[in-house]
Amino acid sequence: MVNRRLLLFGGATALTGAPQARATVLYGDREVELTTSRVEKGDLWIPFGDLPGINEFSIKPQGACRADICIPLPKELKRKGWLNLSGFARKVKQAVVNDGALWSFGEIPTLRGGFPESRLAPDFAVKDRKGDTVRLTDFRGRKILLLTWASW
Repeated sequence: MVNRRLLLFGGATALTGAPQARATVLYGDREVELTTSRVEKGDLWIPFGDLPGINEFSIKPQGACRADICIPLPKELKRKGWLNLSGFARKVKQAVVNDGALWSFGEIPTLRGGFPESRLAPDFAVKDRKGDTVRLTDFRGRKILLLTWASW
């Protein structure tokens, strides 16, 4: 049985308890046996280094990245070298099924979507300088130049 207590060290939350005896992750055509994992409040936590073997994402300063896609990771999904894999799945709207030590993850909608190949950006909304909400779909049918910037 997994100990589900949390300990606080200098304000940081650490996972405690024995690693789960055995966990198998199914994703796409892969079956990955995890030698080190933890279950915390029903979520599967894995070491950062195990992520590429599961879904080809890797942890970088900008988030979880695969090819030219990076998904920012909120602090609650990371803890001292551990990733909440089922929490990440919820963030990317990926289906998850768990039956004890077996975890099955569905397709990641962002990866199967056609927008990288079609060169159509997904819709989003931002505030303009006046505070009005502007959506990308407001400009459909017109040529636009879309500039982005990130502080990381």
